[in-house]
Amino acid sequence: MVSMLTVKRPDEAMQIIRNRFRPTGFRSESVGLNDACGRVLHADIIAKEYVPGFDRSTVDGFAVVSADTFGCSATVPAMLLLSGEVLMGRSADDVIKPGVCFAVSTGSDLPDGADSVVMLEHTEDYGDGLIGITSPVAPGNNMIFRGDDVSPGDRALVCGTLLSPHDIGILSALGHDSVEVRRKPLVGVISTGDELVETAVMPERGQIRDVNTPLLMSSVRQFGADVKSYGIIRDDESALARTVSRAVEACDMVLISGGSSAGMRDLTSGVIETMGEILFHGIAMKPGKPTILGDICGKPVFGLPGHPVAAYFVTELFVGPLVTMLIGGGQKKRGVTARISEAISANHGRAEYIAVLLDNEDTVARPVRGKSGLIASLAHTDGYICIPRDLEGLPKGAEVSVTLWQK
Repeated sequence: MVSMLTVKRPDEAMQIIRNRFRPTGFRSESVGLNDACGRVLHADIIAKEYVPGFDRSTVDGFAVVSADTFGCSATVPAMLLLSGEVLMGRSADDVIKPGVCFAVSTGSDLPDGADSVVMLEHTEDYGDGLIGITSPVAPGNNMIFRGDDVSPGDRALVCGTLLSPHDIGILSALGHDSVEVRRKPLVGVISTGDELVETAVMPERGQIRDVNTPLLMSSVRQFGADVKSYGIIRDDESALARTVSRAVEACDMVLISGGSSAGMRDLTSGVIETMGEILFHGIAMKPGKPTILGDICGKPVFGLPGHPVAAYFVTELFVGPLVTMLIGGGQKKRGVTARISEAISANHGRAEYIAVLLDNEDTVARPVRGKSGLIASLAHTDGYICIPRDLEGLPKGAEVSVTLWQK
């Protein structure tokens, strides 16, 4: 049993997550290439062919034997006999010989024996089958060779790669119209509270719209998970327990927002403890201190603060990395270094996370301070900074590391 609000440092909380929830095996699924961007590759891609499959020109001009151009200039051009033209999409069946050239376009196949291409701008057409070369080229100039990108047996992509648009290009070049990717974990999202109403409902006095369900679902999707909403559950222990049981059975992870504090009406910890084990209750951070992590049937169950900003930061810092770990790859956090625009005081003893707006070409970070229940404070920010728990603040102009939000 873990007593309520046994507070862990953020690094301790993350270590507990890593130690407790390790993927025992990655499930995979096949997806079409058009749906593969942003997914995690399940196995190495080993090339079975050359890319490109032939020597090709990178410019419009003339395929040549480079030795024929050595020493030429605008005043003393090299004179080559035009032997033909290689059309786009056609094979160059001829073999180039010294003293001749072939007209080619960007992307054209090159005749066997050609070892460079002269740009059109460095040539003169004398109209009698002779082409003047006014600038020398070295072997390999203005062309790419067969297999310059990939050769048979090469590991073109590595297992665990988060597929980007250029990775999709490699797969397409190698003839893959589908690819095996890691199956996305399914995350269940539950919002709790008698005060909550659905987004489309006009709240009465004392009621608020459920911000956390769409906020958390969107955030978790950005980390590469699928999400299922279990709606709003009133402050009723039996109802919450039934919903958590259904979510744990169907999902790989469950997020419960609201009901994580140590107050009389906060039920999340009791439900988790009855159904499984509480690993910690409380993180020494602001916002997000009352966060709970439990284990029910070997699955992580988070009790998140009800305040949207606090719930969002906990999701960013702990839920997202766990999703990435369960997939075996995923989004990488990006950051920039800037200088803080004003002095900031902080709560001693807790790591404090503050959203910032970047100005002056991302060199200045302007803190956006807001209470954890006010989601609008995040709306136009670019990322966040962390003031460590052993600091009481930062002076104006201090250098800070800004972690950027995923876009």
